[in-house]
Amino acid sequence: MSHKPGQTRTQGGAAPSTVRRAEVARLLSLNSPDPHAVLGAHPTPRGVVVRALRPEAARVEAIVEGEGPREMTRVHDAGLFELLLEGRTRLFPYLLRVTYPDGNVFTLRDPYAFMPTLGSFDEHLFGEGRHWQLYEKLGAHVRDLGGVGGVSFAVWAPHADGVSVVGDFNNWDGRLHQMRRLGVSGVWEIFVPDLRPGAIYKYEIHRRGSPAFLKADPYALYAEVPPATSSIVFEPSYQFTDGEWMSRRARADHYRGPLTIYEVHLGSWRRIVEEGDRPLTYRETAPALADYCERLGFTHVEFLPLKGFPYGGSWGYQVANYYAPTARYGNPDDFRFLVDHLHRRGIGVIMDWVPAHFPKDAWALGRFDGSALYEHEDPRLGEHPDWGTFIFNYGRNEVRNFLIANAVFWLKECHVDGLRVDAVASMLYLDYSRDAGRWVPNRYGGRENLEALDFLRELNAVVHHEQPGVMMIAEESTSWPLVTKGADQGGLGFDFKWNMGWMHDTIEYFKRDPFVRRYFHNSLTFGLTYAWSENYILPFSHDEVVHMKGSMLDKMHGTREQKFSTLRALYAYMWAHPGKKLLFMGGELAQWREWSETRSLDWHLLEDRDGHAGVNTLVRDLNRLLKKHTPLYELDVEPRGFRWIDVDNALENVVAFMRLSSAGDALVCVCNFSAVTRHSYRFGLPEKGTHRLVLNTDSSYYAGTNALQIDSVEAEERPWHNQPFSAAVDLPPLTTLWFVTPAKEVFQDANEDGDHFASTSHYAPPSESEKTETATELNSTAPAKARKRATRKKAGTPDASAGDAATKAAPRAKKAAAKTEKAAAKTEQGAEKAAPGEEKAETKADLSERKSAAKFAKGAAKRGTRKKTE
Repeated sequence: MSHKPGQTRTQGGAAPSTVRRAEVARLLSLNSPDPHAVLGAHPTPRGVVVRALRPEAARVEAIVEGEGPREMTRVHDAGLFELLLEGRTRLFPYLLRVTYPDGNVFTLRDPYAFMPTLGSFDEHLFGEGRHWQLYEKLGAHVRDLGGVGGVSFAVWAPHADGVSVVGDFNNWDGRLHQMRRLGVSGVWEIFVPDLRPGAIYKYEIHRRGSPAFLKADPYALYAEVPPATSSIVFEPSYQFTDGEWMSRRARADHYRGPLTIYEVHLGSWRRIVEEGDRPLTYRETAPALADYCERLGFTHVEFLPLKGFPYGGSWGYQVANYYAPTARYGNPDDFRFLVDHLHRRGIGVIMDWVPAHFPKDAWALGRFDGSALYEHEDPRLGEHPDWGTFIFNYGRNEVRNFLIANAVFWLKECHVDGLRVDAVASMLYLDYSRDAGRWVPNRYGGRENLEALDFLRELNAVVHHEQPGVMMIAEESTSWPLVTKGADQGGLGFDFKWNMGWMHDTIEYFKRDPFVRRYFHNSLTFGLTYAWSENYILPFSHDEVVHMKGSMLDKMHGTREQKFSTLRALYAYMWAHPGKKLLFMGGELAQWREWSETRSLDWHLLEDRDGHAGVNTLVRDLNRLLKKHTPLYELDVEPRGFRWIDVDNALENVVAFMRLSSAGDALVCVCNFSAVTRHSYRFGLPEKGTHRLVLNTDSSYYAGTNALQIDSVEAEERPWHNQPFSAAVDLPPLTTLWFVTPAKEVFQDANEDGDHFASTSHYAPPSESEKTETATELNSTAPAKARKRATRKKAGTPDASAGDAATKAAPRAKKAAAKTEKAAAKTEQGAEKAAPGEEKAETKADLSERKSAAKFAKGAAKRGTRKKTE
């Protein structure tokens, strides 16, 4: 049979087609950049031609709206059908009726009859890396197009020769829904009519000379539960009810407000043993976690990464589905419910976010279109040697856009209140964890990753512009300067930075025998030399209770009782220290075991009223006291909010300092980190009058010994520690005390900047049932005549707020205290009182202890090993 020029002679007995042979070949090999130019309806000089590719079909008919079906002609044995409607000049709506050899008949709309769902402006913004709502365009979206419902798919794969969307809806046949490439953007797109939410899909990527491969959607809103890896079409329908919270969030001043964060791994926080030890779902977690955080007084929850991740042992830090909450605990609307519920209960939500690296799973981002697309081609730049993961290419506009739009997505669409950016240090340095010769210097020959620096600055600028009031927190473990300063100051623009140095120094100090802590006193005080170089969060995080590091309780030195006492003293010291607070789950229970992502926290420990419940109650009171007393939070990021009282008392393992507010209020923190009582310890005070004891970690209310039975001290006109007044107390061992001063103007320049009061309105107050007094604080409800100042009560009498339970526990606590005293220092009772105006002289016990310690230090230095001396 002869054919006209421009026609394609087809195989077998198929009729000739009006489309060129090369176009048909690309279409059938799935390498066509524009299948829409071949398939669908197209005007020609003779009329409108309709083409459809339906492999395996026995018959295909076109049904024009208002007309009868017309059979289409097979023009290629591979299943290309064509119909010419002569005389037609305009396009028209139509359906395809497909009949298969087994008798099955399907009537469907032609996916090649629709215009693109991305405009040229979208392509332009994406190419420049500035499309902050890109997640609304790329990925799978349920939408109405020209009055027809369906799902639009769009994916960035610039080096692919062909891309198809495949799934159960087309029997994973890449021939049926081939996508078109939009201009030079590298974006491929198609609209699949009548497809519904819940459809499982992937992208089939084709490159000439290579086998086709499947990839999950980088912009998918939902994905299967691992180990399954497909993306799922999802249409968010959850209606948030936290409008008031979001309005207040935009005006929040986190620097001057209370910020105490409870870090949570959702999969192991609580589990249901009766149902196969499964984790709670998002919706099950919401009320339980809100109740718990509200009771303990935390202002925020920080979740370890909840984006889709394939490997459970990564704790979520190897992210494969950046726009999809992990399906392990529910769907995306369930996640929104969790956030919304926490907001309604007055609790903010922070989430770990991982822009530093991503896993090498074959179905995920790596080598996405057959090339190094999201990562660098050079493994010295594109692979992380420690974690076996790929590193993002921050120099590529589209990659930066992917990440920044992702940050905006979680903060805007999911109402998350802040992002803790993981592994920032690994982004900043080109030689991070790399030996010489295994890294590539920047254009100036340095080791700084200039592209990552630009990315981080842009990230923080965009996020703060798009979502005012959110927090950007850096986990940066080096001394890189100006992390929390603005780009105009040469900084990175974060709001807060984890104080990793403080965390490590502090933990190392408390792991040591109290006898030798005097030689490491600098570990306590050094952090205050740089405490205001950044806006810091003090973290006791998940990283410190895994990999054989021991739990927080187990790290503490000494006997069981000493471990609990030390942990309580440490927490109170931390809560009084400048900086916002973060505590990983389990720390508030004083768990013995290290954390594991495979099991629940040891909730049964709270039944132990002698230790674990005491620590839990203490954490509750620390949070409540912090919210109540402005000096503990208002000037966290300003040096004028802190003043040392006793900084260099290494011999006695004692520190004392003052926290100040802009209004002149002060709170004094006194810590004894030795294992013996410091009798008649005198400390300076800023003002005369009665200083109330608002916290005593040795209170029997917290399962302490209740050795100190006072509720206040009276400041004497006796200068001490460069303060005009002072008081003396017997400091119990391993104890932290907080005193509130009566002063309102502690220093003259307190209000030099005007009335800068922290707004705490965005934090919900405790419910009426929770408004109870803390263990040691005495309010106006306590009779004035019951208050004693720096004098001992009758033996066995507890704090006024400790109640009957403390009264019953006092004899046992007193006995335990006596036993501890005897074991720690038999000669401590010979302490001498200091003369007026002078520092307290060494007691005989101190002198003996100092001599023994000097001998110990000399011997340890000589032997190079530590020897137990007490």
